[in-house]
Amino acid sequence: MTIREILTENDLRQKRISARFDPLSGEGSVGERFKALKPGTSEAVWLPVSMKGKSLTKGNYEFLRSLHDFPYWAARFVFVKRKGGGDDVPFVLNRPQRKFVETLERMRINGDPIRLILLKARQWGGSTCSQLYMAWLQLIHERSLNSLIIAHQGVGSDEIKDMFDRMIEAYPENMLSMESGDQPGKTQKEKGVKKREKKMERVGRSGAIYRVPARNCKIKIGSAERPDSCRGGDYNLVHCSEVGIWRKTNGKSPEDILRSACSGVLLSPMTMIVYESTANGTGNFFHREYEAAKRGLSQFKPLFISWFDIDQYSIPFNSDAEKEAFAGKLMEGRFSSVPSSSRAQPGEYLWWLWEKGATLEAINWYIAERSKYSEHGLMAAEYPSDDVEAFVHSGSKVFDKYKVEALRRDCTDPKKIGEIDENGFSPLQSGGWRIWELPDDSEGRIESRYVVVVDVGGRSAKADWSVIVVFDRMPLVRGERPRVVAQWRGHTDFDLLTERAAFAGKFYYDALLVIESNTLETHDRDRDVDGDQSSFILNRLRDNYPNLYARQQSEEAVIRGMPLRYGFHTNVATKPMIIATLVKIIREGMYVERDQDCIDEFLNYERRQNGSYGAIAGCHDDLLMTRAIGLHIIYHEMETPARPLPQTPRRIQPANRRTPHSLACW
Repeated sequence: MTIREILTENDLRQKRISARFDPLSGEGSVGERFKALKPGTSEAVWLPVSMKGKSLTKGNYEFLRSLHDFPYWAARFVFVKRKGGGDDVPFVLNRPQRKFVETLERMRINGDPIRLILLKARQWGGSTCSQLYMAWLQLIHERSLNSLIIAHQGVGSDEIKDMFDRMIEAYPENMLSMESGDQPGKTQKEKGVKKREKKMERVGRSGAIYRVPARNCKIKIGSAERPDSCRGGDYNLVHCSEVGIWRKTNGKSPEDILRSACSGVLLSPMTMIVYESTANGTGNFFHREYEAAKRGLSQFKPLFISWFDIDQYSIPFNSDAEKEAFAGKLMEGRFSSVPSSSRAQPGEYLWWLWEKGATLEAINWYIAERSKYSEHGLMAAEYPSDDVEAFVHSGSKVFDKYKVEALRRDCTDPKKIGEIDENGFSPLQSGGWRIWELPDDSEGRIESRYVVVVDVGGRSAKADWSVIVVFDRMPLVRGERPRVVAQWRGHTDFDLLTERAAFAGKFYYDALLVIESNTLETHDRDRDVDGDQSSFILNRLRDNYPNLYARQQSEEAVIRGMPLRYGFHTNVATKPMIIATLVKIIREGMYVERDQDCIDEFLNYERRQNGSYGAIAGCHDDLLMTRAIGLHIIYHEMETPARPLPQTPRRIQPANRRTPHSLACW
């Protein structure tokens, strides 16, 4: 692409952004439109296609237009607080709000339940738009639709109430009682509607529930910091604001609050649930729900609003020459991966913004704004460029988030759930094993085809998880990638954990069994592990399991005839080594992951200021460590599988076993 082509494309983007939007005439408004004449006038209007075939008159035009055209209704009848002060102004949708409403309208017009999870940059009025869209459904579409709005904090609840007060005060009283086909000349008495003194009144003493008597509907406003205010009931419309930053309160998690709030909403047309938030790291409820929606596994549809969808994030150039020079610099630096400072993004990132659709003026703003932040993660949290970057945390990430997300494509639900013991696999819905692929000998038995890796956690629920993962190396024979085929995760004693791993190893054709062997003294002291027993139990296991991993010995150790040391030892020397291997493997897509939770651990892994590696506060790295250990051994300590083995039974035969779970009795 040449500089001239960049400038031409930028002009087209700017033209689309500045295209005329007139919600009253309908020109450039949301959804598909057709041109018509306003009844009784020669004025051209652009109406939603859902109004085609409607018999429009001067008498019913106002109401029918409001019924079919949310942007029109909002600009005509809704007044909101002006930013910066002054008189209230009509609610005219901005560009990201139009994108948001178009998504909502697509579901409503199709007759689908409205279920949306909105991931957004800040400061464009997403919450306000969502709440007023629900008010439109209540005040125009159907009587007796009740809404529940849950803010992050009590201050948010007060702002929502203030918004409704302003809106309802300016709202025409006759519109509250109009129905489809009404004539504006009819009086309240002729319509059989009793005139009321208040358009909106408080219900009860809590101050959290309000009623619009003319529409027989309720509006309840609560906050996540007061879970009792969020209980659902007979509600049809629910908007949950800033879900990503909800905290556990009084023993209740965000999941508990949302379950209580939304469980009564029927899965039917004219119902609505919106989860809306800026991102707040990975692995939390909001992130999991967004990813599920993105992968089509949820009732919800995902919608992302980037910073460059918002018109205010743009800095124009002083001259065409300045803009041309900027375009030239942007193109020249598109292959540069090194930023000029910690307060700048490399040229390849800025070029990526251009390819994502940002204008030169928007990129100009981004460069200026980025200089306020010492880390990209801090900038990304406020102004995400896409829905992957949105969930990035501040700090020095170890893995490239886009390479990590590429692994997510292969993540699926397990094909089988159950337990593995000396008799093999038994399906059991409450079992701890998640199986994506059962052992396969269709191509003949291959020596060390499977690798079982164990990361040792603790016994208590507050301790780190223990994880057992099984890799299949057979794809390497065909020049393909090794893949995760099974996994167990839980809390248990060290001896029971190794026994469980041995059963899995035997089931997967005497797989190479790699057990983390760290003792309590040499391991991370924050972990609750049964390290004191590790050497004893591993030596007992050596006598009963035929393919136990032993660390490579030095020449001196071999000459001196020193005994083998079993298990993989993670320490200050080996941890950087296996993490470096994992960085390369993820970067080049050299294995197939199956577990979504492991993807989240990759995204939450950072290099700390003291040079150590670890998960960010509140997150885990147990799944990650099994991948780091296993893939390092697969790629650096094992040959490509090739040698067929004779068929042997897979049943484990405990020797002199006196107790159900005693490995020492083998």
